[in-house]
Amino acid sequence: MQPGAAATMLRPVSNAVTEGIRVTVRSSYLPDQSEPRAHRYVFAYKVKISNEGTAAARLRTRHWIIRDTAGRTEEVRGEGVVGNQPLIRPGQSFEYTSHCVLKTPRGSMEGSYRMQRDDGVEFDATIAPFSLALPSTLN
Repeated sequence: MQPGAAATMLRPVSNAVTEGIRVTVRSSYLPDQSEPRAHRYVFAYKVKISNEGTAAARLRTRHWIIRDTAGRTEEVRGEGVVGNQPLIRPGQSFEYTSHCVLKTPRGSMEGSYRMQRDDGVEFDATIAPFSLALPSTLN
C-alpha cells in the first residue's frame, strides 16, 4: 500500500473490541489551532474505552502509530493516558480527548492499550485505524 493510502480509505471513527474492552475513537480537525501555510494541521481525537466484559481491567500503557500522507510514521509509547491509569470495571467507561499535529492535511492513527486484569493477566486492546483529515479532503 502506498504511504497514506490507508488514510484515504478510513473514516474518522473507529471501533474495536478485544477481550471485552471496546475502544471507540472519533477524530476532528481543529482549524483554529492549525496553520496550513506552515504545514501544521492539528487534529483532536476523543477516545471512549468501555468494559463490556466480566472482569475489571486497568489501562497500563498506550502505543500509537501516527502516519501522514508524506510517508512519515511516528510511534508514541507511554504510561497511561492523560496522566491516568484508569481501572475500568464491567459496565463502566473511561473517556478522554487528546490531539496530534501532522505536517500534511491527511493522515491516520491506530494502536493499542496494554490492559491488566485484577488477576494479573495482561492483554493489548486494539485501537482500530481511523483517519485524520480536513473536512474538505473527504469524499
